[in-house]
Amino acid sequence: MAELIHYVDRSDILEGKAAQVRGLMRGLAAFVEAHEPRLQAYGCYIDESGSTMSVVAVHPDTESMEFHMEIGGPRFREFAPLIRLRSIDVYGRPGPAAVRALREKAEMLGGATVTLHTLEAGFTRQSPA
Repeated sequence: MAELIHYVDRSDILEGKAAQVRGLMRGLAAFVEAHEPRLQAYGCYIDESGSTMSVVAVHPDTESMEFHMEIGGPRFREFAPLIRLRSIDVYGRPGPAAVRALREKAEMLGGATVTLHTLEAGFTRQSPA
């Protein structure tokens, strides 16, 4: 079984832009749900003050992440005037193309750091079929 890839990013929402961010994220989530059947989980979370957004995704493998970056890329650009991406943390082993795309996204949305975390111990349980 391939190792899952967990993606977490964190952004500052620019002042007065929370409503626009919420609308764009709803549209992006609907697009992802309709066009990325392999993506296992995708969620956008905004803190109580409306100033910080986190996006969490679970990919079954690097191909899923690469596909997400490819088809989502044009939609990510829409967020550039609304947020400042602070960090991207990836837990698992994305391939070089996915890492390149993540670094391009980080630069485009504010110069965020991209940190890759390698699984040292643990397991994933699959739900019974």
